[in-house]
Amino acid sequence: MFDNLREDWRTHERDPTRQGLWVMGVYRFGRWRYGIRNRWLRLPFSILYKILKLLSQILTGIDLPCEAIVGRRFRIEHFGDIIISGDTVFGDDVVIRNGVTVGLKRTHERGAPIIGSRVDIGAGAKILGAIHIGDDVVIGANAVVLRDVPSNALAIGVPAQIRPRPARSSDGDGTP
Repeated sequence: MFDNLREDWRTHERDPTRQGLWVMGVYRFGRWRYGIRNRWLRLPFSILYKILKLLSQILTGIDLPCEAIVGRRFRIEHFGDIIISGDTVFGDDVVIRNGVTVGLKRTHERGAPIIGSRVDIGAGAKILGAIHIGDDVVIGANAVVLRDVPSNALAIGVPAQIRPRPARSSDGDGTP
């Protein structure tokens, strides 16, 4: 847990005012408590987790349950109005912004997204259903993604249209 927290600290630029850091701390604590095998020893930590999760939801507007699987260096760039299903799986180096929903497509229908590594999720995006988002994908702001997105793609629009991601130039400035 502490190694993950140190990495989260660096990922959120060592800034204690970043609400994403607060949420990640509560998330990591929630995951850690599952390692306590004895139910009665785990119980006080579970109660504390539920209180901290509720407080973090109220203060940040971010719902990240500890049942979700989050990779390394998960960064919540902007806070507020972020809802993540407990069934969701995230890879490493994912960036998520305000207004994002990642979860179930319909009530009473299992299956949340599996999101690859190095995915950049724009503000207001909705990623719904049992879909797979590949590695190195950019999800545009306010996109509604309802189907699989292959690696190295761009998803934009409502419903999201999948396009190949523009190639980066070799001079390293990130412009095509």
